[in-house]
Amino acid sequence: MGGQRAQLVDERASQTTQAPGRGPSAADGPPPELIFKRGLRPAQVARELWGARELVRALAERDLRARYKQAVLGFAWAVLTPLALCAIFTLVFRRAVHVETGGAAYPLFAYVGLIVWQFFSNTMNQGALSLANNLSLLNKVYCPREVFPLATMLVATVDMLIGTAVLGLLFLVFWTAPAATFLWVVPLLGIQFAFTYGIALVLSVAVVYLRDVRHLLPIITQMGVFATPVAYPLAQIPERLQELYVGINPLGAVIEGYRNALLYGRAPDAALTTIAAVSSLVFLVGGYLLFKKLETGIADVA
Repeated sequence: MGGQRAQLVDERASQTTQAPGRGPSAADGPPPELIFKRGLRPAQVARELWGARELVRALAERDLRARYKQAVLGFAWAVLTPLALCAIFTLVFRRAVHVETGGAAYPLFAYVGLIVWQFFSNTMNQGALSLANNLSLLNKVYCPREVFPLATMLVATVDMLIGTAVLGLLFLVFWTAPAATFLWVVPLLGIQFAFTYGIALVLSVAVVYLRDVRHLLPIITQMGVFATPVAYPLAQIPERLQELYVGINPLGAVIEGYRNALLYGRAPDAALTTIAAVSSLVFLVGGYLLFKKLETGIADVA
């Protein structure tokens, strides 16, 4: 009997010592009711962004003041860069390389593309640094963190509107007027904004986790202006590759659509525009989901 009791005690002791190893915290994880599950509902996301609209406006106003307050030329810088590039493209591409513009004046042809590219590059460069430059504010104030790249896109929109006014002057200079199909600009703007914001979301969180990304941005900007049909038409890209191209870079279809709607009096290409719209939506949704997945660790990494 004594031996059986001793064996029973040893078995119970071994079960007691093994219990922590078999417990839910070590093997099975915490109980399901203690696991934090973050749901992203479109209606809730929209309400949060709308509730933070004053913060977006304040951030955009601050960035605009910081950029132009002590500049002698002020908001003129918003148009000097695209105008200078337009002049360079006119001298180089129009004279040294034959570029078919469909009968439109080349400065008008190039400037339409430059407005879109400047909007994208400004949002990309400033949006990428929007979280890294506001870490002190992020750690003190609760707000949807996606408002910071959104504010930079709002600043780029102001610059684009100023550039659009200059485009109107160019129409006067060349004694022409926007075609009656200019209303196609509205859906093209939606594609442009969706793609740009998706890229800005990805870059903003990528810079926080990997600071080398900020050093790649100037290279991407310099290469992108030539990889995008800004100085040349989309037709320069082989037709068999155009659908793949606009799927990767929807700005190609957007710029071509603007030219069709404003300069040539015809609707944008339906197939290419549809591909660009779907691709932009994928970039936006994918960028947002990646942003929300990584944003919880921003404070720890920074």
